[in-house]
Amino acid sequence: MRGAVGISLIVAMALCCGPAGADGPRLSWPLRPQPAVQRVFDAPRPDWRRGHRGVDLAARVGQPVLAAGAGTVVFAGTLAGRPLVSVEHPGGLRTSYEPVRPAVRAGQRVAAGQPLGALIAGHPGCGVCLHWGAMWGPSARADYVDPIGLLADAEIRLKPG
Repeated sequence: MRGAVGISLIVAMALCCGPAGADGPRLSWPLRPQPAVQRVFDAPRPDWRRGHRGVDLAARVGQPVLAAGAGTVVFAGTLAGRPLVSVEHPGGLRTSYEPVRPAVRAGQRVAAGQPLGALIAGHPGCGVCLHWGAMWGPSARADYVDPIGLLADAEIRLKPG
């Protein structure tokens, strides 16, 4: 009986409240055609430890890297020896793309799907791939999230507890 009540409560919450983040930004793939994921997001716990704060997407040198959503370029250049572009989207989400030879400049508004630059080789661990990251808040206090979960066509699944 207690199990049936628990299941009923979960179903009722899912029906009335919807999935968490459903109203948040919905992004599109930053590469066309849809790329294979070479390395998945691996959030470190606690957040100061080593991890993989993004996903690595299969790509080719020179391939156009596209803005995953509309926003404003907040950085386009080299940071810690790595060329990258970072875009702030409405609501405080930031996405980052590396290694990318920028074709945009800081302060520039971009539309979803607009080219940000061209992919170059050199991302550690995969040679030629796009490292795509997503975070809420400024870099110093960022809450990194899996960008795949923000895709408009992402399938949201409930995991059994």
